[in-house]
Amino acid sequence: MRKTMKRLSVFLACIVIGLSSSMVANAETGYTYNFDFWGDVQYSPDAYAVSDVLTAVDMGLTDRLSNPSSLFVLDNRVWLCDTNNNRIIELERDEEGKFHQNRVITEIKGNVDVKTFSGPTDIAVSEDGYMFICDKNNNRVVKVDEDLNYVLSFVKPTDTNFDQEASFLPDKLCIDTAGRVFCIATNVNKGVIKYEPDGAFAGFVGATEVTYDFMDWLWKKLSTKEQRAQMEAFVPTEYENVYMDYEGFIYACTSKISPNDLDAGKADAIRRLNMMGSNILIKNGNWYPLGDIHWDEGGGYEGPSQIIDITAMDNDVYFALDKNRGRVFAYDDQGNLVYAFGGPGNQDGYFRKPVSIEHMGHDLLVLDSLDNSITVFRPTEFGELVFRAIEQFQDGKYAESGDTWQEVIRLNGNYDLAYIGVGRALLRQERYGEAMEYFELKYDEDNYSKAYKQYRKEWVEDNIVMVLIVLFAVIIVPMSIGKIKKIKHEIDTDEFFKTE
Repeated sequence: MRKTMKRLSVFLACIVIGLSSSMVANAETGYTYNFDFWGDVQYSPDAYAVSDVLTAVDMGLTDRLSNPSSLFVLDNRVWLCDTNNNRIIELERDEEGKFHQNRVITEIKGNVDVKTFSGPTDIAVSEDGYMFICDKNNNRVVKVDEDLNYVLSFVKPTDTNFDQEASFLPDKLCIDTAGRVFCIATNVNKGVIKYEPDGAFAGFVGATEVTYDFMDWLWKKLSTKEQRAQMEAFVPTEYENVYMDYEGFIYACTSKISPNDLDAGKADAIRRLNMMGSNILIKNGNWYPLGDIHWDEGGGYEGPSQIIDITAMDNDVYFALDKNRGRVFAYDDQGNLVYAFGGPGNQDGYFRKPVSIEHMGHDLLVLDSLDNSITVFRPTEFGELVFRAIEQFQDGKYAESGDTWQEVIRLNGNYDLAYIGVGRALLRQERYGEAMEYFELKYDEDNYSKAYKQYRKEWVEDNIVMVLIVLFAVIIVPMSIGKIKKIKHEIDTDEFFKTE
């Protein structure tokens, strides 16, 4: 039924989005939005506001950035890969929130043949200061210490599972606390390449499942060898980016999947991988975590969202960056869309070619490779309230979480997640009847069933004496009366008891 309702709402929703796109720059309610149970667009108070836009001048540079491709944040420091300029910019944020340049890294030190970079595309920094850099055109991931002294290189695996004729072009990476490297390389579709801390190749992690059309498969079976050679192979898709969260799980995203597979739920634009490579991303929301659910066409934009990067906060809210329409989508740990904002454009808060997203606390940083700038977002009052409600629930402060969600509702009465949040808080407080009302209000069938099950159990426990009395009155008493009547009838009709 929900699928049918979704399709019925697509046409109207596309009109709404299409009309709003032309005036979104001047409409306070046109920037941040969500989807309700029926898939309709619900505009919202802004969750984030632009606090700063950093250009090359703001970073203390005398020349322009050229095709910057990646950001990495650790504590109050930011590293930016200025790819075509073959350098890495290190910035630091002071107590007043201003960013200042620490240094520009153009080469490394120590016993290594190639000391300069050639097209660095990504960087990750460990807690103890080691830097891991995707030095793409030098065919290596290079590890250096905080003083830029060379430590070791992660190079093309010699394993038979890796195509030895292909160039090794590491593009994106993340690291765990043990120093293991998880790398995405261009044209490698077997999953994420895993290296041990000593540089040894440890295999692939999280290869995506192969999907194909049945008719294509049948046609391929009936084709000749020459025809099959010309057909597209059924192979796993490539990942766009990876991000290691605070629990050691890897968020991976890809845009190289068909719209039909996305719509049918046969493919995932976002995955959360455990160390076995299994996807453990929770998808309990009304809509899959894939960005926009309506793929309106117009202004040169068409098709689904193309998720190019992910960042995840310690409160398990993760943010997906859409390079297609320049939007940011936030999801909670259950896969519910928290809100979406942004869009294509030249104004602050909009993007021309977003390529990387990171967070610093609750603040967000988005890198635009065409504008050569970093946009810094800070949560508004509405955004901070949402975070507070989520974090209070995680900390076991259920009553406080419910109260905070009520404040959110006062700011946005159309915000479904707030009603569900109140219901979940009431459920944890064992106020099952009240929780059911909130879940019913927003058609949350799963949580309603949980609350109803506990409500029914509680009601039976509280009314067990009355239940037994009713059962006795309804079942036992009539059975007893019937038995008595039967005995009396037998006595009345028995010859022994008859009097002369």
